[in-house]
Amino acid sequence: MTEALKIAVEAALAAGRIQRERQHNMGRVADKSAAAGDLVTEVDLLCEREIIRIIRQRFPDHAILAEETGESRGRESASKWIIDPLDGTLNYAHGFPCYCSSVALECDGEIVVGAIYNPCLDELFTAEKGKGAALNSRPIHVSKIAHLKQSLLVTGFTPQIVNTLDNNLIHFANMMKACQAVRRPGSAALDLCYTAMGRFEGFWEMKLSPWDMAAGFLIAREAGATVTRFGGGPFSIYDREILVSNGLVHQAMVDILTTH
Repeated sequence: MTEALKIAVEAALAAGRIQRERQHNMGRVADKSAAAGDLVTEVDLLCEREIIRIIRQRFPDHAILAEETGESRGRESASKWIIDPLDGTLNYAHGFPCYCSSVALECDGEIVVGAIYNPCLDELFTAEKGKGAALNSRPIHVSKIAHLKQSLLVTGFTPQIVNTLDNNLIHFANMMKACQAVRRPGSAALDLCYTAMGRFEGFWEMKLSPWDMAAGFLIAREAGATVTRFGGGPFSIYDREILVSNGLVHQAMVDILTTH
């Protein structure tokens, strides 16, 4: 494990401890925007502060992009940490056990390290570029199901769903008709991890931010997943849409997502 991954793991675990300790005492819950469900809690801010503190101790010159505090530039701008301190805040605020912390390192425009910790199930997902992905130190791989009809898929919906016609509802309905079922747990980072380890055959979502996808993208790709935009083109974490699958059902998902 490289020093960067050690720090990512340390930071993700530290945030997970805060989430466990404060799950019945999350403090103030506020709306970040006018959209219903776009929340921030005191725990989000505490987790983000602790993650940044851990990173700054070891890499003081690196840039940081964090969900709650935005982007801060370091002198070594080629290296940037991308942080979601609490992915699944709405779940957390309601006591629904599906949330996590996500920490990734981008170097020269490529994600090279990722760590995601789910404190509800004590699941630590990790990946380094070119070295595979793991769950609690054991290698993980995408599923081998080859047909959409036998597939369990997962997706999510933006809090701004009420303000746009581009809201994923048509895709959801079309996918439901083509596969075994579609789930909507509410944490994009965990959706990516669970696709990486074969619990889901595919995941798609739109209107995400880099911190939602950075670590999970690397974990999925290192586990053998195919990752593209909806139309099958090259993907970047700075895009607003993502399609991830085991590869075997990818084209079938592309066909559905490009129908409308």
